[in-house]
Amino acid sequence: MRIIAGELKGRKLQSIDTKLIRPTSDMVREALFSILGNMVVDSRFLDLFAGSGGVGIEAYSRGAKEVVFVDSAMESIRVLKKNLEITKIINETEVIHNDYSIAIDRLSNQGKEFDIVFIDPPYKMGIEIEAARKIQKKKILAKDGIIIIEHEAKNLMPDTIELLEKIKEKKYGNIRLSLYRIKK
Repeated sequence: MRIIAGELKGRKLQSIDTKLIRPTSDMVREALFSILGNMVVDSRFLDLFAGSGGVGIEAYSRGAKEVVFVDSAMESIRVLKKNLEITKIINETEVIHNDYSIAIDRLSNQGKEFDIVFIDPPYKMGIEIEAARKIQKKKILAKDGIIIIEHEAKNLMPDTIELLEKIKEKKYGNIRLSLYRIKK
């Protein structure tokens, strides 16, 4: 796994040595950031279920001004922190080692808002919709913010999740990205 573009382009990242965690592939990351384009520059970016941090680090490399990583697995946090050290951005980012729901509560209590939220939970857990609901309910998504859910292509996401509406969906092999915004 490597950083595709931006100031950290070409840096190699460590991955997690387990079958339970599947990092977002370079192809899907490249497609994701193509979709987001300049929206990433100066954004506040939340990488929920961060794993080894590839997506959030890519966002930082492409100009995000704030990146917060959340994961509950100790092995993920260990590798994520190593990757932040490798890229020399550990002091410019925030890592929360906690359950996604508790982390969302904490971020809400701190008054944080994010322009882009990337949700990529372990497949087959069925928590991506609940995570999106909680993000919207706790008001940590900025008014014009976007939520991206990475999920198995065979599992279709609903057109709406509470006040969120699907604005785009793209398929890449057995992966699908579903993008949501707050209804206007």
